[in-house]
Amino acid sequence: MFLTVASGTHPRPLPRGPHRLAREIIEASQRGRLLDAIAEVVAEKGYAAATVADVIAHAGVSRRTFYEYFRDKEDCFLAAYDTGVEVLLETVRQAGEGIADPLERTRARVRAYLATLAAEPAFARTFEIEIAAAGPRAQVRRRQVYERFAEVGRQDATEARRAVPGLPEPPEEVYLAAVGATDAVVSSWVADGRVAELTDLEPVVLHIQLALVAGIVLPARL
Repeated sequence: MFLTVASGTHPRPLPRGPHRLAREIIEASQRGRLLDAIAEVVAEKGYAAATVADVIAHAGVSRRTFYEYFRDKEDCFLAAYDTGVEVLLETVRQAGEGIADPLERTRARVRAYLATLAAEPAFARTFEIEIAAAGPRAQVRRRQVYERFAEVGRQDATEARRAVPGLPEPPEEVYLAAVGATDAVVSSWVADGRVAELTDLEPVVLHIQLALVAGIVLPARL
């Protein structure tokens, strides 16, 4: 699972009975399984209906183990969200590394973003839909994530203006607007159960990014 791998562990059951695994490996595995579990449970039942009992049953750990890592459901959910966001952001950043052409760099980042969400439906629902139901702390987190994605766009636009003199410099708020517009389109497909089709949105999201940030409208065939 996405969040288990992101935590540096493997989604396999721990052996029963005495074993020689180092304590830190056991703890990392248990925490990773809990992060995966809450993403899966919330995707299935919704944040409001999901319970700690659901999470520990899905993860195959005790209630005591859950509370060794997390204060409550919200704490676990936000940890899963944060972990997934870090992986998503790093994937997007790496996708554009080494690509000099501004258009192709943006295309690569958009493709990586959509492909990652499409491959992980539970996280996609957590990231796009259920975060809105998780309370004030979650909304602060979401705004911070918007700003981090906007910063990636801001840096790319700066590089693009160096490579292509004459490109306009948009108002500062446009970078955040591009993130919000992308999120609105992607979340609508996730809400409609079209997670597996998210990569089909590549031309739409690319259009949003280029039109808002650089004032460029590509032909439909591109």
